[in-house]
Amino acid sequence: MTEQTDFVEIRHAQKSFGTLEVLKDINLTVRRGQIVGIIGSSGSGKSTLLRAINDLDPLTGGEIWLDGVQVNKKLPHRQYEKHINAMRQQVGMVFQHFNLFPHMTARENVTMAPMLLKKISREEADALAREQLDKVGMLNRIDYYPSQLSGGQKQRVAIARALAMKPKLMLFDEATSALDPELVEEVNMVMKQLAEEHMTMIIVTHEMDFAASVCDRVLFMDKGVVVEEGPPEVLFRNPAKERTREFLRKHLEGAK
Repeated sequence: MTEQTDFVEIRHAQKSFGTLEVLKDINLTVRRGQIVGIIGSSGSGKSTLLRAINDLDPLTGGEIWLDGVQVNKKLPHRQYEKHINAMRQQVGMVFQHFNLFPHMTARENVTMAPMLLKKISREEADALAREQLDKVGMLNRIDYYPSQLSGGQKQRVAIARALAMKPKLMLFDEATSALDPELVEEVNMVMKQLAEEHMTMIIVTHEMDFAASVCDRVLFMDKGVVVEEGPPEVLFRNPAKERTREFLRKHLEGAK
């Protein structure tokens, strides 16, 4: 696959919870090395779309493709489990609430998945943990437990844990929204560093300034549809749709 081909493809994604349709015919392509931001009000479908990419929230209809392979293949149960586990190893996901194992140190949280899933030795895993924790500025907390860390530190360990699997794609679901304001920037700095390294990322965020400074493209979602998308300098300064303008006015006024 060349650098110019679509790396992530979402085709006619539809998702319903009972009678509630939360994703309505979403189409999205992301090229290798691109950073795409998704903004929108609570309940607009942003997190559901992100979770559908690695089939954590399976679609009701439509297809998800990663690097030329369909993620949400219809397969017999055992074949599906093997397939989706292999696909998920290629996708790192960072959640709002860290999801670290509280009884494990930062080192153990980072080494567990590579040892279990990639079958690497403890020594290799330890070297990998040190490398990734150093990358996110947490090497000096390698043997701390989550209870001994601030929210920003926990989130940086969570990012190191995702990076330890050497993913092709990183997904961030409101990675800073549970943090105190003074801790947000330390996590954003890590994400900005990944952007500089051309890591392919899809980022759900409520921080307009961050999206404007990091993302190549930004999507505005509302009520399960993509209302508008474009480069951040266009979307934020001169949105074409009234619904986008209304959202940005409210959000930017609320941030003052």
